[in-house]
Parts: sequence; C-alpha cells; structure tokens
Amino acid sequence: MENLNGAIRSRANWDLWEYLLVACPTREVLNRVVAEKEMFYESYGYKPDIQTLPHITIAGFLAKEAMEETLSRWIQNVCNLQNSFTVHLNNYSGFPPHTIYLRIQNAEPFKKLTNALKILDGFIQSNECPPLQLVSKPHLTIAGNLPQLLYDTAIKEYSCKIFHESFKVEKLILLKRDAYMTCHQINTFVLPSALTE
Repeated sequence: MENLNGAIRSRANWDLWEYLLVACPTREVLNRVVAEKEMFYESYGYKPDIQTLPHITIAGFLAKEAMEETLSRWIQNVCNLQNSFTVHLNNYSGFPPHTIYLRIQNAEPFKKLTNALKILDGFIQSNECPPLQLVSKPHLTIAGNLPQLLYDTAIKEYSCKIFHESFKVEKLILLKRDAYMTCHQINTFVLPSALTE
C-alpha cells in the first residue's frame, strides 16, 4: 500500500496524483518509531524509508487535482461521524517477503473508518480514476521494500523483540505524493472526541 502497488509510477494518464489518508503517531511515539527505523539501518545496513514520517495508512487512491476539494469535504463528513480513538502498538510482525512492521493491537476503529470511506469509491471511479484502495491490515512500517534474504534474516530477530506504545488518533491527514515520492500535507481532518474515554 505504501506506493499503491506501483500504479503511480506506471500511470498512463499523468493528470492523476497519488493520495494517502493516514493517521500519525504523537511526537513522543513518532520519535521512538524513528529510532527503531534508524536502529534497523544500523543493524542491517539497509536505509529505511525516510521520505515520509512514520504513519498508519488507512486508504490510498489516484485522483485528479480538481477532485481534491470534493474529496476533502467527503472525508471530513466521514471523520465527523467517527470518534477519536487510542492505538496500541504491540510488537513486530511482517509481510513476507519485504516488510517488517509494528502490529496494531485493536484494528476495529480503522475497520470502521475504512467501511465509512467506501462511499468515496463511486466518486473516484466516476471520474475515470482507479478504484479506492483501503488497508485491510493497518500497521506501522519499520522497514519496507526489503530484499527477501534481508527480510528472512531480520524477521527472525524482530519476531522476538518487544515494543509497546500507545497514542490517541485525534485527526487524519491527507497526503499528496509527487513524482519524486515526496509527500505533502493537503488537509487535516479532526475526529470528534469520544464522550467517554
């Protein structure tokens, strides 16, 4: 999901942009995740993805720039119906043969969001854009696009490592990725606070 399965690089219609809807950790948790990424680099000599700050991708899509305003309104409407929630990061796992990530203990709030975001797909496809891609297994990547041999070696160590952190998701961020794979923040969507915490 990190690159919409390569669709952005091979798109025939260059008026489409890549968008990611993400949840970002708080500063303290973000710093700890960045330290974990750097430790991976020091241990294995493989440079982590540093073009974007650590985040949990919720959805990704290709769309025309002229659609941004409407998509932003619809995303905010979905967010208005969701409460802020706490994410518990609990140890490591992997997507063979290329990605090591931090597990999310309770993915229900993300599933609720992705179900509500399905309403965007009709609008996106009616504008001759590829279908909306929703993340079925939310996670926070530590190292991605690994060669398989490196993944096989690293996952043995990381499956025994311990990592526990929590943070509250109070907003979602819409990122737009350019041709140089650099993400720019387009919009922020606030989630209402839950009445009972």
